[in-house]
Amino acid sequence: MTNQRSFKARVRTRMEKTGESYTTARRQLINRATTQTASPSAAPAALPPAGPAAAQTERITDDLIRARTGLGWAEWFALLDAVGATERPHTQIARHLVVEHEVPGWWAQTITVGYEQERGLRAPGQRRGGGFEASASRTMAVPATRLFEAFADETVRARWLPDVEVRVRTATAPRSFRADWAGGPTRIVVGVDAVGESKARVSIQHEKLTAAEQAAELKAYWRERLAALKALLESNGDHR
Repeated sequence: MTNQRSFKARVRTRMEKTGESYTTARRQLINRATTQTASPSAAPAALPPAGPAAAQTERITDDLIRARTGLGWAEWFALLDAVGATERPHTQIARHLVVEHEVPGWWAQTITVGYEQERGLRAPGQRRGGGFEASASRTMAVPATRLFEAFADETVRARWLPDVEVRVRTATAPRSFRADWAGGPTRIVVGVDAVGESKARVSIQHEKLTAAEQAAELKAYWRERLAALKALLESNGDHR
């Protein structure tokens, strides 16, 4: 808690000096810390190192969060501040949004992560408990049911996600899919959101990662795999 308060104080000091927003000031300090702690003798990577993960409020626009949940980022943050959410664990914040404000489960998680990042409770790409996760999303011109089946149907899944053991934990058509990845301990959490009758958006979180580098690699991997899935489905390559 002491380290967290100290960091937040440094963020606010930078805000006063530069006029930056809280999110921008925090990201700049994180970037500086990453640069300073990097080993100068490390061997060069085969590919340029991935940049820091984008904050939730940067990945998901205010217009989109308002369209899906009824309020924008600032309004949700104010409501959560009013109930002392900074002192609550992640699951309680998300549950509050579902029960008290009738926010759909996936979007409740999205708002909760955005709030925790904005209030300095976690860095982008990092879980509240200290681990890391990778996320990716893509909108595709297919109904939500077909997009869900691309994960839940083993035959279709093998066409765009080959050579990976996926052990299904839960699957709730056509909205959510959870599975252990490659025998564990990491896992994927998939949410499908309909955008009209013939378009849907899929969001993936790859959880229980142990390092920022692993998260960066998997983020790039999921972007590439979702592009492959989009090409498959939109070309009727799944023969449906």
